[in-house]
Amino acid sequence: MFAAAPTWAQDLMGQPTPGGITLQPAASPLKHDAHFFHDVILMPIITAITLLVLGLLAWIVFRYNKKANPTPARWSHNTTVEIIWTVLPVVILVFISLFSFRLLFAYHDMPSPDLTVKVTGNQWNWAYEYPDQGVAEYISNMLPEEEAKAKGVPYRLAATEPMVVPVGKTVQLVITASDVIHAVALPAFGLKTDAVPGRINTTWFKAERTGVFYGQCSELCGVDHAFMPLEIRVVTQAQFEQWIASKGGSMTPKVAEPAAAAPAAAAPAPAADAATPVAAPVGATADQPVPAAASAAPAAQ
Repeated sequence: MFAAAPTWAQDLMGQPTPGGITLQPAASPLKHDAHFFHDVILMPIITAITLLVLGLLAWIVFRYNKKANPTPARWSHNTTVEIIWTVLPVVILVFISLFSFRLLFAYHDMPSPDLTVKVTGNQWNWAYEYPDQGVAEYISNMLPEEEAKAKGVPYRLAATEPMVVPVGKTVQLVITASDVIHAVALPAFGLKTDAVPGRINTTWFKAERTGVFYGQCSELCGVDHAFMPLEIRVVTQAQFEQWIASKGGSMTPKVAEPAAAAPAAAAPAPAADAATPVAAPVGATADQPVPAAASAAPAAQ
């Protein structure tokens, strides 16, 4: 533990720390909640249970071995002990579940998103699309080793085309896959969501600081599974708008064109007025009445 203390003080933000033994530093509200659940709720309970079981084992080994206890007891059950070891685990699990459900609800209770990014997993790269800004899908591959070394970025984590998002904004990820199951894992943001072909999964994050954050596919997806890094660059709003413009997009949301108005229906022909005089048929005199069929003909036209 003393040897690891310097490592604790040098945890890298957004990427694994060599020799690190704790969770990656948090860079989003969800990861802060996950840290609390792990460090304050789970670890003390796990430590207490481990020490209790270790103490019981040591007590039994030294107190009830053949040399210390040559004449064993004849009883085989104890109602009090059985009630305790049945009820106590239930109470512990109920206590944990209260915080577990709270964290689960936080993951599913996404605020109104400021930005939506569609993420598609392929064998073996990622595709990103910004539908609201009109940025078409582009492919992100792993950065070759020579380029990674030249740029001083971590090999197998850096990507050729990163996802770019603004700091302090709620980003919704719409996740799917084109072939097999992949998984979007972003440790600094506390995310791990499966990308399933033919299905849409969603998650969200809100980056608290600018910088570069790395993740990887965390679902065995084929021979090049280890070469599917996720790189997210969190920038200022002005830098994000410049990047959108460089990709041919626009920050102005697209407005759906109004549907063309349907042609007006043809107006029905007006019926003949009863006061309109009807022409008499040929051969009729003024003294002869007009046949009913002839008088009704103009109205029926």
